[in-house]
Amino acid sequence: MAATRFPISFTGANQAMVVLGITPAGSFVDVLDDRVVVRMGWAFHAVIPRASIVSVAEDRQRVTGWGAHGWTGVWLVNGSSSGLVRIEIDPPAHARTMVFAVQLRTLRVAVLDPEGLVEVLTPG
Repeated sequence: MAATRFPISFTGANQAMVVLGITPAGSFVDVLDDRVVVRMGWAFHAVIPRASIVSVAEDRQRVTGWGAHGWTGVWLVNGSSSGLVRIEIDPPAHARTMVFAVQLRTLRVAVLDPEGLVEVLTPG
């Protein structure tokens, strides 16, 4: 199966991330049969086995930052404060932020079609 692509959303002043080399064209969530690939330019890259996704839901929790950042396995990857989806992962997946390897237990990602991403990742 070909990947189903969900572009990461960039709104307002966050569109200026292009100056840092983080472009909408290089920022996406690709859903394949066996894995989910998340990329935000050079700033973040993760490959999550579909079998490791334990829950997925729209995320209405407030955000106070934009880009790719996190700590202790919880990462926010966004160019917008809206359209967030929370993906819980167990066992943790491997990800890279800049040049650092990190563990990914929870991913909060802002996409243009959050309902569609939740639907595609929800089993059954």
